[in-house]
Amino acid sequence: LWRAKGSPEPRNQSNPFSDVKSSDYYHKAVLWAVENGITDGTSETEFSPNMNCDRGQVVTFLWRAENEPTIQNTSNPFGDVTEGAYYYEPVLWAVKTGITVGTSDTVFSPSQTCTRGQVVTLLHRDLVA
Repeated sequence: LWRAKGSPEPRNQSNPFSDVKSSDYYHKAVLWAVENGITDGTSETEFSPNMNCDRGQVVTFLWRAENEPTIQNTSNPFGDVTEGAYYYEPVLWAVKTGITVGTSDTVFSPSQTCTRGQVVTLLHRDLVA
């Protein structure tokens, strides 16, 4: 996502995460994503860069990177995407814009781990949407 946005230099070089070193290839991407409200750490001092992402997280990152667009008049067909969940609006947005679909007509599977292939597919669809 950071590269797709042109690999912008983070405005703030202050790094609160003990598990993200300045020598890590993702260092600038993490700082940029945090300062732009796309993601947070898993705690005040940890980012957990080696942790897997799930479908709910990935569509939320994309939605936040698009400035949290509001989707009007969209019904929720997914029994596992409940109103109030942090990924509720991002899922509805991603489905409405054609970035992704559910794992069935009535299930989104927000906790299902995304593979690298799935992540780049979602990113590509977002960029061409």
